[in-house]
Amino acid sequence: MTRVPTVHRIALLFNGNKIFDRDIIAGIGEYLTSTRASWDLYLEEDFRCRLQGIERWQGHGIIADFDDPATCEALAGVHLPVVAVGGSYADAADYPQAIPYVATDNFKLVKLAYDHLIEAGLQNFACFSLPKADVNRWAQEREKAFEALMQRDGIQGHIYRGVGTSAPSWDTAVEQQIAWVRSLPKPIGIIAVTDARARQLLQACLCAGIAVPEQVALIGIDNDPLARILTRVPLSSVIQGTVEMGRTAAHLLHQMLHGARFADTRILVPPAGINVLASSRHEARNHPHVMQAMHFIRQYACQGIKTEQVADYVGISRSSLEWYFRRELGRSVHDEILRFKLDAAKRLLQQADSNVADIAVSCGFTSVQYMHAVFKRELGCTPREYQEQMAADAPPPVALPRKKSPAAASILREHNV
Repeated sequence: MTRVPTVHRIALLFNGNKIFDRDIIAGIGEYLTSTRASWDLYLEEDFRCRLQGIERWQGHGIIADFDDPATCEALAGVHLPVVAVGGSYADAADYPQAIPYVATDNFKLVKLAYDHLIEAGLQNFACFSLPKADVNRWAQEREKAFEALMQRDGIQGHIYRGVGTSAPSWDTAVEQQIAWVRSLPKPIGIIAVTDARARQLLQACLCAGIAVPEQVALIGIDNDPLARILTRVPLSSVIQGTVEMGRTAAHLLHQMLHGARFADTRILVPPAGINVLASSRHEARNHPHVMQAMHFIRQYACQGIKTEQVADYVGISRSSLEWYFRRELGRSVHDEILRFKLDAAKRLLQQADSNVADIAVSCGFTSVQYMHAVFKRELGCTPREYQEQMAADAPPPVALPRKKSPAAASILREHNV
């Protein structure tokens, strides 16, 4: 007879309103579907983490977000296998003791963002962080990484924490952010500790007429699709290795349920890469009229704006603006508007459920036929052919082996697990 795997009752203590936690949960799910592990998962129906009574949890194991001090405290007396997930620390003494810990590598996250801004030709740098608090320890670690990189390279970096997000303080927070950005040397590259923080600063820059990325090149951390949707200028972001963290944490707990012990094991998972979009694509612009025009085009190209509207915004004649564009960019204002519309359409066509007619409207093309003609002229293919080509070129889903993923296996081997 085929032996039925033992079913283990596992609690996942995460807050699903955060992209970091959602991706960890996704990684755990990927591990379960690729192995013979049989887990009955406890999660709140709204994917929130509620700790009341967790010490009486009658299960077999727990995977939890230890970035929250309340979680650390609640699980201190639990006599079950626990795997902690969170951010890395510069000081080894800050890690939880006697418990395996899977961490995102905060230093490498910031370094990847910093290297990207350097490659864009920037020489001034700043960090937009969060107010100091126990629940924001990971943000302070990213500040430390930023400071270490600035010190290493002999650069005067600028750190700003601002205030926390709340309805009463929102207007004041935006005013303070604008004042801070205006006080910085330009052009400047700013690393925000999260995409949510980056979105706030990007919105403040747009409200104040500060050109992004000509004057401020901005990059966040998380690759949160919601943050991208809520900004007129597409937001660049460092992609954390959170799915791999989830797979690794699940593998550790699976082994612990069968007798393995990994006390004080610490596994740092590096970032998966960068999603480079318009907010950090800094190119030096010498003439202020071109910078102003680009700022306007970047926000409103997909709303069907014309060259005359751009010239009105800048406050000069159409012929003068065309002359500046030809001299500095080698193309017309119309060509630049069209380039942004085309880029937006290409991004949307990469989504599996995208509709060509809807995309034409949302990107400001006057008709599907016109978008079709632009694609044929600029890319040599129709929008549908482009979509099919992108789908064919996409990497296939990773087929994970029964026991552990290749990446998890490599990470675990490095730590003798």
